[in-house]
Amino acid sequence: MRNFQVVAVLLAVLVVGAGSAALRVDDPYRLSAAPAAKRQAEITATFSIAAADPDTGVCGAAVASKYPAVGKVVPYVRSGVGAFCTQHYHNPKFGDRALDLLEKGKLPEHVLGELLKDDPQRDQRQLALIDMKGRAANRNPAAADRDSRYWGAMTGRYYACQGNTLTGREVVVGMAKGYEETKGSLADRLMAALIAGDCAGGDHRGRLAAGIRVAKKGVEGYWLELHVDKSDDAVISLAKKYAELKHDAKGDWRGGKLPFEHPCPKRKEPKAPEK
Repeated sequence: MRNFQVVAVLLAVLVVGAGSAALRVDDPYRLSAAPAAKRQAEITATFSIAAADPDTGVCGAAVASKYPAVGKVVPYVRSGVGAFCTQHYHNPKFGDRALDLLEKGKLPEHVLGELLKDDPQRDQRQLALIDMKGRAANRNPAAADRDSRYWGAMTGRYYACQGNTLTGREVVVGMAKGYEETKGSLADRLMAALIAGDCAGGDHRGRLAAGIRVAKKGVEGYWLELHVDKSDDAVISLAKKYAELKHDAKGDWRGGKLPFEHPCPKRKEPKAPEK
């Protein structure tokens, strides 16, 4: 009888596990794939860009990192409101709260102040927020340890780009240049910026995951959402997916069309900058 009870318990566990992909024991990234509201704050070393187009009512964000499934934990976008990124010591709870405050009419800099005023880890956060008028604000992780260098941020006309644990300042500068100089839709320009950051070196630990989220006024939820959760070359994998995609969010940018052409086939392997 005792052996029968043990077998019964094991069978019950197997049945429950089979009914829930989130409980698969062979999935090494199952914690990172949990719903955003249930995730605890973790270190998300990454580079990202948030942008808005006041003329078209489109906003979005794109991100890449060695952190698994990073496109599901860093960028938050909302139709008619704006885009937000939380990284380094990222806090998923900030996502909806930041966009709620923005939707109520708060300025981006005031929203960041509200998020951080009682936060004991405020100097470990790297945040970016932009509204639909193109007003942007950044916050860098001033107390980040040496392993998180290089970190930095830039804002420009209707965009904010930022990163930490980077190969160097060229990553942030490359993203800004890629966004500003690309001719195409907002989604095109986000992808171009992400690719430029990756070609400049990206995350100095490697290229595991990437994602893009875009929202459009009048369209509920995400208008466009693409992810690469685990790859040896995530940004390029995401770029290939984007090139293959047929979607109204895309514009005339050559990099988003087939046949796909690798933008930087001779780039060097990422490595940490000299301290």
